[in-house]
Amino acid sequence: MSKNATIFAASQQPLTLALLVLPQASILEVASTLDPLRAANRHLGTEAFRWRVVTPNGQAAPLTCGIELPSSGPLAAAKGADALIVIAGFRQSEVATAPLIRDLARIAPRFAAIGGIDAGPWVLARARLLNGYKATVHWEDLEDLSSAHPDIEVLPDRYVIDRSRFTAGGAAPAADLMLHLIACRHGAGLARQTAASFITSPRPAAEPQLRATPQTPRLDPRVASAVSRMEANLDAPESARQIAADMNLSTRRLEQLFRENLGLTPAAYGLTLRLAAARRMITDTHHPLAEVALRCGFSSASSLSRAFRAKFDRAPRDLR
Repeated sequence: MSKNATIFAASQQPLTLALLVLPQASILEVASTLDPLRAANRHLGTEAFRWRVVTPNGQAAPLTCGIELPSSGPLAAAKGADALIVIAGFRQSEVATAPLIRDLARIAPRFAAIGGIDAGPWVLARARLLNGYKATVHWEDLEDLSSAHPDIEVLPDRYVIDRSRFTAGGAAPAADLMLHLIACRHGAGLARQTAASFITSPRPAAEPQLRATPQTPRLDPRVASAVSRMEANLDAPESARQIAADMNLSTRRLEQLFRENLGLTPAAYGLTLRLAAARRMITDTHHPLAEVALRCGFSSASSLSRAFRAKFDRAPRDLR
C-alpha cells in the first residue's frame, strides 16, 4: 500500500496490521482490535484483514489478566505491514523504554498509517508521532496528555482519525474503530453483520467516552444524569442540594432515587467516584499527592489520606 493512501477507504486489497502490544496491556483491548477483523473475514469468506503481533523484546507479552500473549517477534517484525497499532495499558512510561521509543520513531515512516489504543497514544506522543495531529486517549489521561504534549490536539472522543493517524480511548472504542475500518473498506453492511456477531452496534467516533452512563439499563435517567455530572466534576464536587435543584428535584427525592438505584446517597456515591479516581492516579502516575487531592476534589493531601484510609484501610502512599 502507498504510504500516501489511507487505510480508511474502499478497497478489495488485503490489509495487514501489525500490533505492537506492550506488557501490562489489557487482553480486552487486543481482542477488541482483532476479533472484529476476524469476524469480518468469516463473513466475507476471504482473508481481507491480516495481522501479526509484535512485542518490545519479541517475547510473549504479559497482560493485565496474567495471560501471556504470543509474539511474532520484536518491533522489526512489523515491517511489511500496512499499518502499525500500539496497544498499551498500565505502566506505559516504564514498559515503553527509550530505545523502543527511538525504534518506533525510526520505523514509523514505513507504514501507511499508525494508531494507538488506550495508553498507546502516550507511546506515539513520546515518539513525536502525533505532533500536529488530533488524537484521543483513555479518558483518565486526557488532561495529562494534553498538558504534556501541547502540539497534539487532544479530543475526548471515543476514537479519532486524522489523516494517517488514528487513536482510540480503550477497548470498546477500539471495537468501534475497527467496525468503522471494516465499513470504509467493505461497506456498512459488512460492518453491521460483524457487529451483530458480537450482539453490539458501533458508536460514533465523536461520542464522548463517558457518554455510556445515561444508557445504563435499569438505571433511572435522573440518577444517570446526576452520575454523569459527578463524573465530569470530580475536581469540583457539587452538593446533592445543588444537583437536585438544577434537576428540579428536592434533595430528599434525589437521595431516595440514589438509594433505590445505587444503594448509596449522592454524597457517598460521589466520594466513591473521587476515591476511585484518586486510587488510579496514585497507582498509574507520579503526580504528588497534593496534586492528586486537588484533581479529585479534596482540599488537601491530608483530607485525601483520611478519606482514602477510611475507604481502603491503607494510606495512599502505601500504594507507591
